[in-house]
Parts: sequence; C-alpha cells; structure tokens
Amino acid sequence: MVALAPRPRECALTTVATNQLLAATGEEGGGFHPPSIAEFFPASFLFEGTPFEMNRIILVRLVAAAVVVVLFVIAARRAQLVPGRGQNLAEMGLDFVRVNIAEETLGHNARRFLPMLTTIFFAVLFMNLTGVVPFLNIASTSLIGMPIVLALWVYVMYIGVGVRKFGVGGYLKNNLLPPGLPKPLYVLVTPIEALQVFLFRPATLALRLTANMIAGHLILVLCFGATHYFLFEAGGALKIASVFGLVAGLAFTLFEVLVAALQAYIFTLLSAVYLNMAVEEEH
Repeated sequence: MVALAPRPRECALTTVATNQLLAATGEEGGGFHPPSIAEFFPASFLFEGTPFEMNRIILVRLVAAAVVVVLFVIAARRAQLVPGRGQNLAEMGLDFVRVNIAEETLGHNARRFLPMLTTIFFAVLFMNLTGVVPFLNIASTSLIGMPIVLALWVYVMYIGVGVRKFGVGGYLKNNLLPPGLPKPLYVLVTPIEALQVFLFRPATLALRLTANMIAGHLILVLCFGATHYFLFEAGGALKIASVFGLVAGLAFTLFEVLVAALQAYIFTLLSAVYLNMAVEEEH
C-alpha cells in the first residue's frame, strides 16, 4: 500500500495544535499544567515535623467536621414539632441512615449500631463533598489517612462485638469454618476466609473510598485546568476548546457530587453488613 501524503491544510492545523500544546512547557511557568499526585501531599504550614503537623488537607478535614457539627447542633437546638427546612433536611438524612442502612441490614440490632453508622455516613459525605466546594477544592478523603481511621473503627467494632457474643473460639469458627463444606476443603477455604475477615474487609473499605475521591479530583483539575489554558493561553481557534473543557468540568462536578453521596452510602452500608456478619451465627 502507498501512504497518502496529508493535505496541506491538515498539516497546518496539526502543526498549530502541536505547537500550542508544546507551549505548555514554557519557561515562565505558563501553559497547561496537568494534575499530579503531588496535590495530595501539600506542604505543611504549621507544626511541621511534629505529630500535630497541619497542611491543606487536614485543614479541609477540620472545616468539614466543624460544618457537620454546627449544622446538626443548629438543627437540634431549633427543633420544633412542625419542622422547618433545616430540621426537615436533617431528619431526612438521619432517617435515611436509620431506615435504609441500619434497619434493612441489621434488623433488631440496628439501634445498637445506629450512632456509629450515622457518624460514619455524614463524616464521609461531608469530607467527600469538600472536593467540589470553592476554595477547598479537594476531597479530604482523597488522602488515605482518614479512610483508614474509619475502616479501623469498623474493623475493631465488628471483631469486638463478634468476640463478645461468641467468644474467641466461636467467633473464629463462625467466620473461618463455613458450615456444610467437606473437611478437606477447609485447608483451602480457611486461609482465604482469614484474609477476608482480617485484611480484605478493612483494606477494601479504605482503598475504594480513597481511589474514587482521587480519580474525581484529578478529572476535575484536568477539565478546569484545560479550560483555563485554552481560554487564556492558547491561541486562535483553540480557544473554542475552552467551552468543551468548561462544559465537561461542570458535568463532572455534578457527577462528583453523586459519587460523593454514593461512596458515603457504600462505605456505611458495607460497615453495617460487616457488623451484621459479626453478630449472626451463620453467614
């Protein structure tokens, strides 16, 4: 086959586009700067080198926690028989966790674990939503420290309640020796169950949440960074591309709100499932 030479106009457009993109590596710090993993490890601005070191993500976590506390304190202090908008919204959120997560998953044990599940749901939700809040602009669950803390809380609770109810031997038997299997298969099944109970459950809780928040942040930074570049620094017809970048950024912002709520629901639901498995005799 004989390769066809590109048309002159196509060559010209390709050259212009290539030159504009290569200009992103300009000497004066201009151009397009793609997002990097360094954004999740910001520099410290207070107490550097100590256990109380403060950086941007920790500050965002504190802001999110303060907002949750203030909103629910205001809703509780102004509670009325006929709820207003704020109280109604707070009650809807609390009822959602109580009915759709705790009661549907844990049944008669729901009330026992409801405070824990409610705390986890709203903590994860608000810390996820900081990724789309102006001037915060990063989900405070996108650094794995906070997801690990929440996952360890769930881990300690479901092992603790299981051991308290069945004893160490009974808990290990219920979780590591599934009933109904031929005894030789326990040689294969028991190590897998041990990894699942003591490693995979807490690890996947933390990793799933962190990975989704990292991906969402990178996509938003990419869209709005490209919008800024094409609008203010690119030349000629490439400025039109800023419209597509802005539309994509707004669409992904709405999608990120959905993901933030969905991840809070999934994290809390799986926590309830694990707690239920710990207190039930058969799985």
